[in-house]
Amino acid sequence: MSEFFFSYGLFIAKVITGLIALVFAVAIVGSSRKKEDGSKLKVTNLNEKLSELTDAVKVALMDKKELKKELKLEQKEAAKLAKQSKKTGAKEKRKPKLFVLNFDGDVRASEVETLREEITALLSVAQPQDEVLLRLDNSGGMVHEHGLAASQLQRIKDANLTFTVVIDRVAASGGYMMACVADKIIAAPFAIIGSIGVVAQLPNFHRLLDKAGIDFEQHTAGEFKRTVTMFGKNGEKEREKLRTELQETHNLFQDFVSENRSKLDVDKVSTGEHWYGKQALALNLVDELKTSDEFLTSSVDVYDIYELTMEVKQSLQDKFLGGLFSSIDRIKNRLNDEQSAARY
Repeated sequence: MSEFFFSYGLFIAKVITGLIALVFAVAIVGSSRKKEDGSKLKVTNLNEKLSELTDAVKVALMDKKELKKELKLEQKEAAKLAKQSKKTGAKEKRKPKLFVLNFDGDVRASEVETLREEITALLSVAQPQDEVLLRLDNSGGMVHEHGLAASQLQRIKDANLTFTVVIDRVAASGGYMMACVADKIIAAPFAIIGSIGVVAQLPNFHRLLDKAGIDFEQHTAGEFKRTVTMFGKNGEKEREKLRTELQETHNLFQDFVSENRSKLDVDKVSTGEHWYGKQALALNLVDELKTSDEFLTSSVDVYDIYELTMEVKQSLQDKFLGGLFSSIDRIKNRLNDEQSAARY
């Protein structure tokens, strides 16, 4: 246990040192930094990327004679197709495009800001025969933030584009709310799916403050402007109001899922539980078992595939803050590990 307190003291010291350094850094950077350019859309041709990977393997495995022979065959086939097209006078048929988006979620669904711009960009060029694929990884979080993310995805459906979501790791709670907007949901066999429920939890320090002789006052206008509180004494009336609000939110969540997944038995899967991909398929939470890699490699010959990524340029100040808080998180995780080890 003494080791834990030593580590905890070291953690506090590092935090204080980091905050002091932060004050100086903000003062210096704030006075000298120039305004950064905004975000920039990066478009990657995944057909070319996958072809380059294949070529790299061929170069590594084949000898020069085999490689030269295969290259000649490919060129001959390409020339033959071009000649046939010229002879018939037929124009080369436009392959449909598959636009690939990525969403790596957090509690605040903060990537919704880049998602909305990516969707705006693809909708400005997409044709009726084109499709959209979202690679989704999201464990859920705040209701209103994930509701906004789902609304952004609804824009794709409203544009009458075929929309598919692929889940390699997790789409739970607010993440599943986003996924169910799609025409088709594909999941990896061990991806975590579901958690259609609502939760609210917070500590209460009332007894600790009361023991220390500290009063807490809160003044409101409106009977339910505040319900349960972290510092005051909570009564059954306040708790019941919170439970009512949670149930109302759960009902809205269920209705949303039901509207988008009509074949799903919503009552059966709205218990807050989660399931793995294979189980989710049996429950109609998803439509197919496959990874995003399998989906893309099987689509190369059918689509011209373009990945859209909105790259946000960070200022020096933002990078510094991000590095500082990442360091603090690593120290906290280490302390938690040590505390667990001491306990067990």
